[in-house]
Amino acid sequence: MTAVKLRYLVPIALVLLAAGVFLAMRSHSEASTTVHALAEDTHFHGIAVDSADPSRLYLATHHGLYALAPDGSATRLSPVQDFMGFTPHPTDPSTLYASGHPAGGGNLGFIASEDGGESWSQLAEGVGGPVDFHQMDVSRADPNTIYGAYAGQLQVSRDGGHNWEVVGAAPDGLIDLAASSKDPGTLYAATQSGLLKSEDGGRTWQDAYWLRQPATMVHVTPDGAVYAFVVGTGLIETLEPKLSWQTISKDGFGGDYVLHLAVDPTSHSKLYAITFDPQSHEQTVLASADAGNTWAPLAKPAD
Repeated sequence: MTAVKLRYLVPIALVLLAAGVFLAMRSHSEASTTVHALAEDTHFHGIAVDSADPSRLYLATHHGLYALAPDGSATRLSPVQDFMGFTPHPTDPSTLYASGHPAGGGNLGFIASEDGGESWSQLAEGVGGPVDFHQMDVSRADPNTIYGAYAGQLQVSRDGGHNWEVVGAAPDGLIDLAASSKDPGTLYAATQSGLLKSEDGGRTWQDAYWLRQPATMVHVTPDGAVYAFVVGTGLIETLEPKLSWQTISKDGFGGDYVLHLAVDPTSHSKLYAITFDPQSHEQTVLASADAGNTWAPLAKPAD
């Protein structure tokens, strides 16, 4: 890897590695707060639109799962635990999946909530577990197919998360993972060396984008829109199955990287992103009302 790529990605790696340490340093986070206060108090590891109520966002953090309202207020839904991996069920609004660490340390394995994030139970430890999936996603083509990465290996469940098997080695420098909406055996990987695609369930990988630059995020919507963030290029988008990419936002993030993205299922003009400043290490939740062309902080506080 070149020195330039290391400079891009080392801050992100430090955020991921700091997970257990940060959780141990802080015993709790307030049940009612704001997204701006949370940004100073914890780390963000996932965002999703509540398909039952698109005005509400799920925000997965080191200290629990929060519901974000349009005014920027945040209410903790779950017990205090570290949600390193998080993804909603693609068709059942009440079912959420996650992985990470309990407040007391260790790993959670693969866990699920059937009440919108209020209570959680372990579905499986995973191979070599309890696992701590930092990258995970549910297939939109077959919700029983779920992928997760742990300890350098890619795992798959074909029965909704109850049983897992190792597919093979995860791509080097994996940062994010997204499953296709068209084929349960197709998935995408954002890595330190570029954006990749696999058509055989993660056994082999090919370039998904013509430019080999670090990719920090990849996200697939149920109707086949694929988004990714490529350093130096910006936020790009295409439609499955043909990957004819277009850049939709290059300068809207002020030098920050996009680590997580959410799309309103009722309107693709409404997007939400978690960005990361490689200089200050600050994270911000942004919103776009014009399909990603322009962005602003969610419920920006008054000056």
